[in-house]
Amino acid sequence: MPTDSDCIFCKIVNKQIPAREVYRDAGVIAIEDINPQAPVHVLVIPVEHGRNLHDFAALAGPERLGALLHRAGEIGRTLGPGGYRVVMNEGSDGGQTVSHLHAHVLAGRPMGWPPFAP
Repeated sequence: MPTDSDCIFCKIVNKQIPAREVYRDAGVIAIEDINPQAPVHVLVIPVEHGRNLHDFAALAGPERLGALLHRAGEIGRTLGPGGYRVVMNEGSDGGQTVSHLHAHVLAGRPMGWPPFAP
């Protein structure tokens, strides 16, 4: 399993840094976001390190990427029965602040569109 010793999410996956886990299996971990943007804000993180969607898809393939999205949907359905949003940020213009692929599951309030105004 590829990891990056400098990556905060790899350290959380390896239990070197504590986090409030919502879910864990052999392929993904889900944790509460430390800076929530909604009443429910969970990060769904693959245990394998990939800097972003493109890199992870090339490394892990469509099955593992699909498993990540499936788990995000399951968490959203469980924690946001009135609806939820799944977001993946890529690159600085996309709002990515941690270089390890992850999906944000947001729920517990109505979501507007567009998500953020310039």
